[in-house]
Amino acid sequence: MLVALLGLSSQLFAQETPTTSGRFGKQSLRTWSIGAHGGILSQNTFLGGGSVKAEEFKSIGYGAFVKKQILPALGLQADFLRGEIKTLNATSTIEQINKINWSGSLTAVLNIANFSLNTENAVLIPYIKAGAGYMSSDSQVGTVQAFTDREGWFIPTGVGFKLGVSKGINIDLGYDINFIKSSATVKSAYNESRFSYAHAGLEFALGNKENPQLQNYSAIADLRKQSAEESAELRRALSTAEQNAARDREQYAKDLADDDNDGVANKFDKCPGTPSGTVVDGSGCPLAAPTTKVIKETTVITEADRKVVRDAISNLEFDLGKSTIRSKSYTTLNRVATLLMEKNFSLKLAGHTDNTGGRELNLRLSKDRAESVKAYLVSQGANASRIEATGYGPDQPIATNKSASGRQANRRVEFTLY
Repeated sequence: MLVALLGLSSQLFAQETPTTSGRFGKQSLRTWSIGAHGGILSQNTFLGGGSVKAEEFKSIGYGAFVKKQILPALGLQADFLRGEIKTLNATSTIEQINKINWSGSLTAVLNIANFSLNTENAVLIPYIKAGAGYMSSDSQVGTVQAFTDREGWFIPTGVGFKLGVSKGINIDLGYDINFIKSSATVKSAYNESRFSYAHAGLEFALGNKENPQLQNYSAIADLRKQSAEESAELRRALSTAEQNAARDREQYAKDLADDDNDGVANKFDKCPGTPSGTVVDGSGCPLAAPTTKVIKETTVITEADRKVVRDAISNLEFDLGKSTIRSKSYTTLNRVATLLMEKNFSLKLAGHTDNTGGRELNLRLSKDRAESVKAYLVSQGANASRIEATGYGPDQPIATNKSASGRQANRRVEFTLY
């Protein structure tokens, strides 16, 4: 019977498709189980009935059960039992055999405790049980048949404990006392109208083998395990974020440096390593035919000059979150480039942002946008050495950052002629 139950349980496991739930999600648990047991039947019990005799160790019983776990501490179990109870007649040395042809019972099994030892699968579960059953038995004294196929009710009670050896298998050790509620003839055949059954067996949980049993499951131990996994994952994510931030800071410093001092940042410099004093275009490459500019001793900035700059500022737009100038801004920027070439003005470009996002990211974006404007003006013929590009990020607001209009005003590039 044990071999057959093992085969049945393996087939049921094989037919299940393992499923997993997300961390801290709904837990799937197995509630159905089957089992088999064997042990010693005796007319003597802990409640009395005489001393145990050697013949009783030949009184073998065996059975099987199907169980449905309703709550972690409560299950309903349908039991089948048969066997023989051998003893000596009370007044002689004649052997008496009471044979249990079959018995069936339905019992409620109450788990008293669940010892999990910090694992989600319990290792020790003591229990008590009680219910009602019906049985058929024969009785023989010596060679005389006292009765056959006498049926009647009995009340099964018991105590025991289970040992969880894996997620789906428990060792079941128990001691049952069965009280006979049948006819006087049957009662008289059983000393004190009761018999005991000390047994050991195996219980197999049915269903997805990845899921724990409801009766063995320790929610607290499982929660601690999942919390530890969540904490480890968050620490790994934080460590990765810190490494990425350090790498970004290093790359930002490298991009904004000007190793050849030609006025064009490394990020925009397509011709690194130009000799000192070389006139370069907006991409950092030497101009093919640099022109000599006559520097005026006195610089006069008229209202018309300022209007050219104001128009360029009001019409300046970038792609969202980037330093790419939109084409609609080219016309007014071309006028600024012409003004710088004709009047030999110097120009300071100052990029600003609102306080949305990280400060380092805003500093980089404001600097990149100022450098983009400088690069475009130089590409139109302006002298790179007379244009200064600086990024201040969110450090110099001209309006409050608490409103959308204020933040819009703070996102700007200022042009200063001198």
